[in-house]
Amino acid sequence: MVMIKDINKIKSPLGRQLLAWYWHNQRSLPWRKTNDPYHIWISEIMLQQTQVDTVISYYHRFLKAFSTVSSLARAPLQNVLKVWENLGYYSRARNIHAAARMIVEKFGGQIPDNWEVIQTLPGIGQYTAGAILSIAYGQAVPAVDGNVRRILCRLFAIRKPVDDTREQKQLQKLAASLIPVKHPGDFNQAMMDLGATICKAKNPDCSRCPVAHHCQARLHDLQNVLPIIRKAPAIPHRQAAAAVIRNSKGLLLVVQRPTTGLLASLWKLPGGFIKSGEDIESRLRRCVKEELGISIQPGKHLASVNHAYTHFRVTLQAYECRLLKGTPKPLGCQNWRWASLSDLKKLPLSKIDRMIVSQADNESQFSEV
Repeated sequence: MVMIKDINKIKSPLGRQLLAWYWHNQRSLPWRKTNDPYHIWISEIMLQQTQVDTVISYYHRFLKAFSTVSSLARAPLQNVLKVWENLGYYSRARNIHAAARMIVEKFGGQIPDNWEVIQTLPGIGQYTAGAILSIAYGQAVPAVDGNVRRILCRLFAIRKPVDDTREQKQLQKLAASLIPVKHPGDFNQAMMDLGATICKAKNPDCSRCPVAHHCQARLHDLQNVLPIIRKAPAIPHRQAAAAVIRNSKGLLLVVQRPTTGLLASLWKLPGGFIKSGEDIESRLRRCVKEELGISIQPGKHLASVNHAYTHFRVTLQAYECRLLKGTPKPLGCQNWRWASLSDLKKLPLSKIDRMIVSQADNESQFSEV
């Protein structure tokens, strides 16, 4: 815990008040009990677009499985994806794995402490770079995410769209001007906590805000108006189909997705997206043919699952299918295999694929062997 007498070293009144509040009220989080750049990096990547309460268990599990950058770099990607399963946004896991290998190969296992260099690592942009450099290395650089942009727009009554690229660059500069030389990591984390607990997107609790008297939005009664966000386009709804194909032993045919694209390198049932107006069963036959080079006959409808991604929603339908002709080959996928239910528990599947397998299992008898 930082001694309150250190507050006199902070020149900005806003900085002093924000830090004093943080040192008394900070959230107790596991990654705040260390200045290890590896631990901080993992936590910051996990926290992107994910709630803190969800991240905590994954953070502990991940560090137990991969205690160092070197152990992460040595691990097969499938192991990393399995530990990450259900945390979502799987590109984060793939980037962490690729970055760990790069750190070992190019930087001797040490996470770079340079602003430009650290951003050459996969998955590390300005925000994550700022968080790692300020918290782990004590560098006076900002960590600007959506919460911080919201706070800045309110503090300075900025009435331009916060999701405009040019405005985001200006907010980055503004944040940099506020960072104190002393305790920059605590300052950035104070902003994070302020946005998470008080200066929320809706109905900010201005009565509890430690810097309320600095806030121009509050002064002009704009706290529920700012920040200004341009209207988002409607989220499209897509249809998809999956084939439940079993062999004579009751094992289920599953495929590994390509190395790029949606949910890359995870496992799933064969199938794909259905275009508007297409016959689902005909399209499913074509998808499986393109993916594995086999001919199938769709039969009984087994399950239906709805799921939402960042940019679209999807309804996935599963059909029991009979293999008519051919031996599976990895044409439109990385790999394929016949899997028992115990095998499926060990493979990394996305949440929607895990749900569809579970629902289909209630309608079919998959082998436990």
